[in-house]
Amino acid sequence: MHNTALILIDMQNGMQTYRPADRNNPGAETQMAALLHAWRATGLPVVHVRHISRASTSVFAPGQPGAAFQPAFAPLAHEHVVEKNVPDAFIQSGLERWLHVRAIRAVVIVGVATNNSVESTARSAGNLGFITTVVADATYAYAQADYAGVERSADDVHMMSLANLNGEYATVRHCAEILAALPHHR
Repeated sequence: MHNTALILIDMQNGMQTYRPADRNNPGAETQMAALLHAWRATGLPVVHVRHISRASTSVFAPGQPGAAFQPAFAPLAHEHVVEKNVPDAFIQSGLERWLHVRAIRAVVIVGVATNNSVESTARSAGNLGFITTVVADATYAYAQADYAGVERSADDVHMMSLANLNGEYATVRHCAEILAALPHHR
């Protein structure tokens, strides 16, 4: 896990009010916080990704309270912040270069939503050659209808997204596995 970056995606205030009854994995934030604490304790690099909407009416528009980081996930002064306008944190953000300059070849991705920004970012990370891990219990999704109009539960959406990633773009693990592999965290 040496020089592996933790990437936290879209842990912003606006996510706390977005369809909370339709999401899965209610313990995801606890797992994300445990990973963030462990990364900070070991001195490994942390990247905070924030979605900044191009739509002025969005809760994630610049200057809106929803665009701010949730207090529990606020970046420290030395931690890297990436702003994105699309789901993929690598698109027009400089993230790839920031990782390469620091010789970071592995990333652990957590955040929201599993089937949107997490999956999109993990696909790019894998395609760009990074050793990519997505933490199943430190991500969550929302219920939605599939292309045929069939309503799918948040768990179904979450699990299908993880299945799309595992073995192809990333390895899917659980928080406890990641914590056990960290130096000085046994």
